[in-house]
Amino acid sequence: MGFCLTSLGLLVLLGVMWYYNKAYPNVTSSENFVSMYESIAGYGLGGSSIALFGRVGGGIYTKAADVGADLVGKFENGLDEDSPRNPGTIADNVGDNVGDVAGMGADLFGSFAESSSATLVVAATIAEFQANRGAMYFPVAITAFGIVVCLVTSYLATNCTNLTWGDDALSQIEGVLKKQLIVSTVLMTPAIYIACVLFLPSSWGAGETKATRFSAFIAVAAGLWGGLAIGYITEYYTSYAYSPT
Repeated sequence: MGFCLTSLGLLVLLGVMWYYNKAYPNVTSSENFVSMYESIAGYGLGGSSIALFGRVGGGIYTKAADVGADLVGKFENGLDEDSPRNPGTIADNVGDNVGDVAGMGADLFGSFAESSSATLVVAATIAEFQANRGAMYFPVAITAFGIVVCLVTSYLATNCTNLTWGDDALSQIEGVLKKQLIVSTVLMTPAIYIACVLFLPSSWGAGETKATRFSAFIAVAAGLWGGLAIGYITEYYTSYAYSPT
């Protein structure tokens, strides 16, 4: 679902950008250019709207049908929570699929679309980007490079790692996930620099607000490595194996 979510989100966003640029090729004023990308930002509203229905639908099944039948099965008939004799189990599965899978997937899709569109709106206010529309594809290029890096990382995890089922299977899987985070972060760093060189102008802005390709690379790379550090620090202090003594 993760690959489908980002790939479809990126594909549709690129299609919307291409259509608007073809439909309005003579947009020259700064205000009209910004307004055009503000219209594109409405793309994320669709994902959020569907997520609303998915979450509410899943919540109805899970909270109402599942919890009600589950309580009756437990207290009145002594059935286990996931007993196949309990009809609440069916409602639980339906709620998980509708709410947790469909609803959460649509929610993440909407968040991805909205954050990408917001970045485009901010970029549309830069005069150098208005003159060079290719620079407007820098935010979506980061996502595209990330998909390729994740494909490589996923291949390494599934084909270059030997996992054996046993008592320590959980610790093995946790180790592989940690390695995936490190590998994807390391591979994504040069990919970000390549995207900066290919899509961004050498510099933009003036005076104290002047920015360069390298400054943009530092900003994105800092967020990338900062996210990795936060993940490891959080895991260290919340792990069941951590002991203050």
